[in-house]
Order: sequence, then C-alpha cells, then structure tokens
Amino acid sequence: SLLVGNLGERAAELVGADTLLVRVAALHHDVGKVLRPYFFVENQANGDNYHQQLDPLTSAQIIISHVKDGLELAQKYHFPDAVLNIIAQHHGTTRVGLGYFYQQARKETEKGEIDEAAFRYPGPRPQSKEAAIIMLADSVEAAVRASNPSSPGDMERIVRKITNDRLVSGELDECDLTLRDLAAMRGAFIDVLQGVFHPRIQYAERDSLTRIPQGQT
Repeated sequence: SLLVGNLGERAAELVGADTLLVRVAALHHDVGKVLRPYFFVENQANGDNYHQQLDPLTSAQIIISHVKDGLELAQKYHFPDAVLNIIAQHHGTTRVGLGYFYQQARKETEKGEIDEAAFRYPGPRPQSKEAAIIMLADSVEAAVRASNPSSPGDMERIVRKITNDRLVSGELDECDLTLRDLAAMRGAFIDVLQGVFHPRIQYAERDSLTRIPQGQT
C-alpha cells in the first residue's frame, strides 16, 4: 500500500488530481485484507499458499470479499465518503487475480462453461480521477511484483499492457481521465517502479569491461 501510494501520488501530481486523497486512499484501499491476511500473496512470506487447498471459485470469492470487508471496516471507523468510494471502486469490475482463478476454473470444468461474473469484482468502476489512479497504481504494482521483470523494457511493457487493458476493457469509461493523462501516469509509474525494483540489463556471459586486451597485463 505504501508503494501504491508513491505511484498514485506521483501520477496525481501530473494529472491535476487530489494528491492527499490519493495518498490516504492508497494506504487504506486494501484494509479489508486484514480479516483474512494470509489468503493474499503479499502476506505469504513463508511460501504457504492457502489457495492450493481451495477450488478456484472459493479462492476468487475470498479475495473479492476484501472490498466488502474493507468498506464495512471503513464505515465502522467513520472514513470520509471520498475514501469509501475509492475502496469500493479500486478494482472496478475486473477479473480477480488478473484472471488467474477464472482460467483455472475453466481448465477444471469439463466443458469449460462457468459463470464468469462470479470471478469479477462487483464494481462500480472508477468514478473519479483519484479512484482510477488507485486502480491503475494497484494493478501495475501487483503485475510488476509478480512478473519480476529483468530489464527496464520488460517493466515498461508490463505497465503499458496493464494500463491499456484497463482502458480497452472499459474500466476507465466512467471517470474523466484523458488519453494524455493516461500517458503521463504511465511514465510516472515506470519511473517509480524502476527506482524500487531495479531491473537489470542481462549482459553477456563475460563482461567486456573485465577483459584484459591482448598484449596488456
């Protein structure tokens, strides 16, 4: 959530959004995960994955529930409406787990016929720039962390794919981001993520800088 806040705040500065709201919402957007923390990969430091013991639909429903749980907690502690709205909207109507559980369910179902809606967040889609920023920052952070890119180019491709997917799928249709805003945000995300994950260019087996030219000692 701290990293999502860093990503979101940088993007908000570039597109004229409320940076303080983005920072506060980023820190609390996943508060619902505290009720079942070990079902979420960022909390599985010991390598235990509880989803291996569950069917894909049950896993998806547990993860989807963190939005509802987060809203209930935030309402209990009297969070402002602007933050409540972002908690509700930060996944929009996307497939849970970048579509992983949906694909697993299709593989495990004999005819591949399943209820796709059961693997999607209920929405609503982002209604403001700030909600869209949190959605995109959260999505690109998760994708980069999962992919562990080996070069700046790989990282840029991941960020571009995630932002384009959200645009093409209609998740950004109900907020007032422009294509120019989206391009600026993409650049901000890449800058921050490169500073955190430090992808390295893969060099040849022997580094030319360590070679001693012939005739020299």
